[in-house]
Amino acid sequence: MLEALRAGAAGFLLKDAPAEVLLDGIRAVCRGDALLAPPVTRRLIDRFVASYPRADPRVEADLATLTDREREVLTLVARGLSNEEIAGRLYLSDSTVKTHVSNVLAKLHLRDRVQAVVLAYEAGIVRPGSA
Repeated sequence: MLEALRAGAAGFLLKDAPAEVLLDGIRAVCRGDALLAPPVTRRLIDRFVASYPRADPRVEADLATLTDREREVLTLVARGLSNEEIAGRLYLSDSTVKTHVSNVLAKLHLRDRVQAVVLAYEAGIVRPGSA
């Protein structure tokens, strides 16, 4: 099932699906929808959940102390933007961005931006390939 989805399948029904369900599935995929049989959906969800480690409660608590702006700055740091680029994107001064970055590092008990990037990916704040 996973290999079929990776290969581009837009739907997945079990082989014992009634003809009416199969036809409805074909129509759904032709409309651009995706379709998974309920038992397949359950297995896919179980596998997805099992593949993500549980978040460390201490990290979650630390992340909760960030302001919305600090979280936004952390996201942009994790995407590789410099302080100057972040300032331009958020319409802030360079010194304000530097203050936000310092606050993020202090609140999250991190040494540097590299650790902030790692934490942001591990915590799911950013994901590989996200823009």
